[in-house]
Amino acid sequence: MASLRRVKVLLVLNLIAVAGFVLFLAKCRPITTKSGDSFHDVHPRAEVANLTAHGGSSIQDAVLKRLSLLEDIVYRQLNGLSKSLGLIEGYGGRGKGGLPATLSPEEEEKAKGPHEKYGYNSYLSEKISLDRSIPDYRPTKCKELKYGKDLPQISIIFIFVNEALSVILRSVHSAVNHTPGHLLKEIILVDDNSDEEELKAPLEEYVNKRYPGLVKVVRNQKREGLIRARIEGWKAATGQITGFFDAHVEFTAGWAEPVLSRIQENRKRVILPSIDNIKQDNFEVQRYENSAHGYSWELWCMYISPPKDWWDAGDPSLPIR
Repeated sequence: MASLRRVKVLLVLNLIAVAGFVLFLAKCRPITTKSGDSFHDVHPRAEVANLTAHGGSSIQDAVLKRLSLLEDIVYRQLNGLSKSLGLIEGYGGRGKGGLPATLSPEEEEKAKGPHEKYGYNSYLSEKISLDRSIPDYRPTKCKELKYGKDLPQISIIFIFVNEALSVILRSVHSAVNHTPGHLLKEIILVDDNSDEEELKAPLEEYVNKRYPGLVKVVRNQKREGLIRARIEGWKAATGQITGFFDAHVEFTAGWAEPVLSRIQENRKRVILPSIDNIKQDNFEVQRYENSAHGYSWELWCMYISPPKDWWDAGDPSLPIR
């Protein structure tokens, strides 16, 4: 814990130092910024004088602009971490927008072995960005709903055993990218005694540097199975609410607020978000229609059509029991 606190303190001090340096440059010399395909100089002193005349909102815009420059500097530093693992960050590239990703004929041949090993195209996964954009399939009314600022925080728990590293990290990136910062307490990765070397030191070093203090790794000393592994994750969690997920998922915008709101209303509720599909061969995001979830007598997971009274209400934002 002491070492973790030291890492946090050093990170904060580094960010403050960089921020101070950027502000120092802003006062002492023009900043060159890109506009379309050309560059122009922004003179901070003249800019501030103009902002004062336009009021506080313009000053706020200027501060946000400076912060975005700082954020870009920090992001470029962190972006290098994935390159050492042979992975990609950013919102473009193959599979952007949840569209099918493809491989060349030569790559297809290389992908056969990993595909059989993991049950999905892990070779292709390494060619897809950890931050790729995916479609927002929520009904319009769901996007219009408003939620309070006092929602409880969630601890997201991923369980894995011998999962492809790129798929685990895309799950983590997606959770961070699409969960409001004030609602995400932590992410806990529970390794149920994996054999893969890349899931040991490389995984731990990456998340500790990329998300210091936010992502924790719990390792079982023997194979415990899904339920006991989840319990180990729950023991390590400090959030008011815990969410359990497979380590091969991608989150969409606005997933957390309705879940947390429903539990805030009644702490005894167990909530299952609407689940779409990621195709195993090409990582295309496939929309599933509104449905409830249940099990057959053989305990196979089933998608169940919502009851008649739900359809009669005509409100797709309503929960389905």
